[in-house]
Amino acid sequence: MPERPSEADFREWLSVAVAEARAGAAEGGIPIGAALVGRDGEVLGRGHNRRVQDGDPSVHGETSAFRAAGRQRSYAGTTMVTTLSPCWYCSGLVRQFGISRVVIGEARNFHGGHDWLAEHGVEVVLLDDPGCVEMMADFIAANPRLWHEDIGEDED
Repeated sequence: MPERPSEADFREWLSVAVAEARAGAAEGGIPIGAALVGRDGEVLGRGHNRRVQDGDPSVHGETSAFRAAGRQRSYAGTTMVTTLSPCWYCSGLVRQFGISRVVIGEARNFHGGHDWLAEHGVEVVLLDDPGCVEMMADFIAANPRLWHEDIGEDED
């Protein structure tokens, strides 16, 4: 069994997700990025939230990265890296396919299903990255209606 990745590995993988989040924001979308990392540390797929750009409510950062990785024989030992705590939809994806670990940039602006994932045996690493916190807070302040739409809540 390979040894557990280091904090430096987690931060390196997070930088891939952050680059994706920034790409999404530059396209006029919601700045949430993700990467699916293999057992060997190789990035299998990367992506960002494309709900606005594609008009498709199912294209979250995590689902985009998952799709980009393509079909895998097994997801055991893989890591989903995301700039923001995964919503219930994306948490379900992690559970459904047996992804072993989730590395989260931040959970201050949105606390999704990561506690539930941990309760069901998924290793959760919360980095509390200041850059991720600021990026999301700035987006939410500038785009409250779009943010509330993205998380499935009424703004009122």
